[in-house]
Amino acid sequence: MTSTIARLLIDFGLAILIWMIQLMVYPSFKHFSNDELLKWHKKYTFRIACMVIPLMLVQLFIYGYQVLKFQTTYHILGIGIVLLIWIITLLNFVPLHTEILNNTHTSKTLTKLVRKNWDRTGLWTVLLILSILEFLYRTH
Repeated sequence: MTSTIARLLIDFGLAILIWMIQLMVYPSFKHFSNDELLKWHKKYTFRIACMVIPLMLVQLFIYGYQVLKFQTTYHILGIGIVLLIWIITLLNFVPLHTEILNNTHTSKTLTKLVRKNWDRTGLWTVLLILSILEFLYRTH
């Protein structure tokens, strides 16, 4: 499997996953009582981390490898977007999820979770589109 195909598959998986989180998971948090959300959130964060962290690490590795090997504008743009997603996740989402885990969240926290996640949803969607375009370019 080439790194281009591997990247396309990882980008596809993360794009689908982030859209599901954006449209179904995060909005559903508002429908839980505080106690129910706390119980569910502990399970959710562990389970989603088991899926997302390996995918994000592989994505970072592939983009890093490709930018070192090819050094095209596309690959530099791609690694920039991946790094931006990591920064947004660490600076915005870790604190928001920590508020929920510590049971110090408010309805504003849950609204912020959905609103700010549009940034990651858009960035992962752009990465998928760029991966599709590069795949099509390389295969024709």
